[in-house]
Amino acid sequence: MLKRRALWSGLIVIGVLAACGDDEPVASPSAATPTTDPSAEESGSDAASEESDDGAEPVAEPTDETEPTDETEPTDETEPTDETEPTDETEPTDEASATDLTGVCPNPLVLQTDWFPSPEHGYAYGLIGESGSLDAETGTFSGPLLDTGIDLEIRAGGPYLGYQPGTSTMFLDDSIHLAYVSTDEAVAAAADGRPTVAVVAPLEINPQILMWDPTVHSFDSFADIGASGATVLYFAGATYIDYMVEAGILSRDQVDPSYDGAPARFVAEEGAVVQQGFATSEPYFYENELAEWMRPVEYLLVHDAGFEVYSQPLVVREDALEELRPCLEAVVPIFQQSVVDHWSDADATSQLILDIVEDLDSFWVLYPGQMTYSVETALELGVVGNGPDDVVGNFDETRMTEVVDLLKSVLPDVPDELTAESTYTNEFIDSSIGF
Repeated sequence: MLKRRALWSGLIVIGVLAACGDDEPVASPSAATPTTDPSAEESGSDAASEESDDGAEPVAEPTDETEPTDETEPTDETEPTDETEPTDETEPTDEASATDLTGVCPNPLVLQTDWFPSPEHGYAYGLIGESGSLDAETGTFSGPLLDTGIDLEIRAGGPYLGYQPGTSTMFLDDSIHLAYVSTDEAVAAAADGRPTVAVVAPLEINPQILMWDPTVHSFDSFADIGASGATVLYFAGATYIDYMVEAGILSRDQVDPSYDGAPARFVAEEGAVVQQGFATSEPYFYENELAEWMRPVEYLLVHDAGFEVYSQPLVVREDALEELRPCLEAVVPIFQQSVVDHWSDADATSQLILDIVEDLDSFWVLYPGQMTYSVETALELGVVGNGPDDVVGNFDETRMTEVVDLLKSVLPDVPDELTAESTYTNEFIDSSIGF
């Protein structure tokens, strides 16, 4: 079990670097792009033919021309066409810039998130960057998806969806192509006749926590929380609570699904209750920004209770998979690379999210120090990072099988024939992209 205390304060986000949202995400997806992007291959072959026109013919002809001239030297340059390969100009930036998704992907490509813009969403918002525009009424941020020729539209969730899950929304609105749907929600939806397929997992570990006031409670495990009888506040429908109750870790009479995201009750009860949160958000906010609290909280990661779902992977409707396949082949590696770019240098995208949240002008508030804390904590806890095979964004087969089997015992009406393989695919993952 991991027991951690938040001690972060006074962290400052450094300036806005426009390149973070554009150049870096562009760079590596192109590792995958050559297979799906004819234009990238063309630029490589054009460069090769320019080299070959001078040097290759002499090599192919008898040695007459090659021998006497100094143009034999170029032969060395043309040797294995090395120059075409490593030349700076053919480096990923140019190739990715040439990735044209026009006619390959829907335009705009619509991504439905599960909440307000948050630190964990930086990799998606960074694909649009400063060139995007916000509709504050609908919570929609949209703009060019890098320079692929199409737009990306990112829709906020939570109150903008009437707090409905992404699966419900995407089956009601077929203009949504991708949505954040955690593994437990996906299995529940499949059991209810709304099957989805997860195509990329931006987060390796679920940052969901149960947190408490260490001056009131002292817990080293989830079993300690259960034994204490303390009220556990959570959002209605949270499957991990059902799992803990079914497993006998918590008791049914101590869990309370009335949590609405506000800190009011936790503060009013002076930390007597245990409350859900995100390791990458609430610990910093409560200690450094919440005027009514301003002291540390401690927490345990739900992941460490044996509930190892993937949090907020991008899913498509199962019935839309075939139609979207060509788009997913090209765009999933772009998302993968943006995950690496955002968490490697999050300054620009963190600032972008701060600006969007400020313009939304709602009860949801983020702070510069919170953004910095989020990035450092996510990396420290392994919330973001490679899977066991050094690839970012893919799904571990054994883990998915175990999670789906566990969910079958927790969720009602999940058919026995539902397999883990039907809920995800790694076919669009570029295995060369990782931290």
